[in-house]
Amino acid sequence: MQSKSLALPDSGPLLGAVYVLLWAALQPTEQPYWALPYGLRFGALLLTPVRHWPWLLGLELAATAIIDMHAGMPLGWMEFFAGDLPTPLVVALGLGILRRANLHASLRDPEDAIRLLLSAVLVVAASTAVDATVLSLIHNATASSAMLQMLGQEMLGDYLGILLVTPLLVMLLRARPGRKTLAALVMDGMLVMLPAIAMLLMLSRHADPQPQFARVLSLAPVLFFAFRHGWRGACLSMLVSSVAMALADRHGGGQPPGAAGYLFLAVAGTGALMLGSASDALRRSSERVAEQNAYLGAVNRRLDQLARQLRQAARGNLQAEESQRRHMAAELHDELGQNITAIQTHVKLAQSRLREAGLEDISISINTILGHMRRALHRLLDDLRPAVLDEFGLLRALDEGPIRDLLNTAGIDYVTELHGDPRLLDEDTRTAIYRLVQESATNAVKHAQASEFRLRLRIGERHGTALALLDIRDDGVGLPDRLPRGGRGLQGMRDRVTSLGGLFRLRPDRQGVHLRILLRSSNASTDIGRLA
Repeated sequence: MQSKSLALPDSGPLLGAVYVLLWAALQPTEQPYWALPYGLRFGALLLTPVRHWPWLLGLELAATAIIDMHAGMPLGWMEFFAGDLPTPLVVALGLGILRRANLHASLRDPEDAIRLLLSAVLVVAASTAVDATVLSLIHNATASSAMLQMLGQEMLGDYLGILLVTPLLVMLLRARPGRKTLAALVMDGMLVMLPAIAMLLMLSRHADPQPQFARVLSLAPVLFFAFRHGWRGACLSMLVSSVAMALADRHGGGQPPGAAGYLFLAVAGTGALMLGSASDALRRSSERVAEQNAYLGAVNRRLDQLARQLRQAARGNLQAEESQRRHMAAELHDELGQNITAIQTHVKLAQSRLREAGLEDISISINTILGHMRRALHRLLDDLRPAVLDEFGLLRALDEGPIRDLLNTAGIDYVTELHGDPRLLDEDTRTAIYRLVQESATNAVKHAQASEFRLRLRIGERHGTALALLDIRDDGVGLPDRLPRGGRGLQGMRDRVTSLGGLFRLRPDRQGVHLRILLRSSNASTDIGRLA
């Protein structure tokens, strides 16, 4: 709810004149339990700079003297100092101290509302105590029940005046509602407040207890406005309801309410202002949370976009790497393989002459070296691009290919459990699965000291997306507490899985290493977390 602040003119005489005109206009409304001029004084001193207070108080005292003279009251220094001067001075002194103690003319937050209402109670109590002291000194009498009743009426009327006038001044000068807010207030006033006032005026013409019930019922819209429109709605609805009660008391047929009725009005108004302030604070908090959620949503969408771009870039790098590996494997096979074959052919052709020259051991040594070179070349070609994957397919390559030979040579049992159709997967995913198993088997041979290596692969389809769940584990010594620097085995596997949009989990086991990997073969979104 946006609000605007109105800048007061920096002119003491002008402010004092406007204040006195309003103060004089409210004088006829003053009742035993309703002192609107006191509330206007409190609000004016709260909102105006301290340097302009002499103009406000001076013109008010002058207007008070004129009103007393016009009413035919005796005017003397004793009456002026005892009757007219103490209350304005006590209010000014109390507000001066409270403003120095960080009192603000604000009902924006519940803390500000509580601080303002407590300040009003303190100022009213102080001015009432001073009036009681002055009366005791003048009449030279102890406090009687009649005096206490009169002081209670004065205290209740002053506080109710502050409750009705001061929030209205704060709203008009510091927190004016916008057009939309004002239109909503007017609409709700016509739909809710007018029927409540009509009911109050109608029931007030009947005998008790209907008028008292109508007064209590008329405060229900105040709570509605406080909850729906904040402290501004509570302020306006409270003022309208109070005016309607005053009109009903004056023109109704029932007895006017006593102190209990106005005390209930003061308590209800206090609660409505606090409820309205809390509603405003909660609404602002909800708006801030909504804005933060919208911002976080935009950030998350941007992060998702960047993640997709990174995955696409990483996938492109893997494809380029596999393409380069395939090219290098073909070059090595065509060039180096053919050259080794040619050397072996020439050595075989020259073998009879070497035997005649007594150099048969040289031919044997050369053939042995060439055999080692060919086997090393085959291993290198298999690392660069496993031919068995192209020749036999994924499942057979995993079950019968070089991975089994590597593990069996190291004395490790190789147990496989393979299910599904690899044709559901694209080439990048099939290659990634083989590379992941190959890297895991190599790590098990080099570091695990394991006796068994288990592989389980399940390939299926869910919601139009092909998924591959890979479970790899061994019974070796497990991972060290601190991985060595430069070790890129697990990190390389994790990067490969992430680039394909999959999940990589290193699950803690009591013995050995347990990897659980989920890959999807398309860019379609799916809930892979539940499947893993």
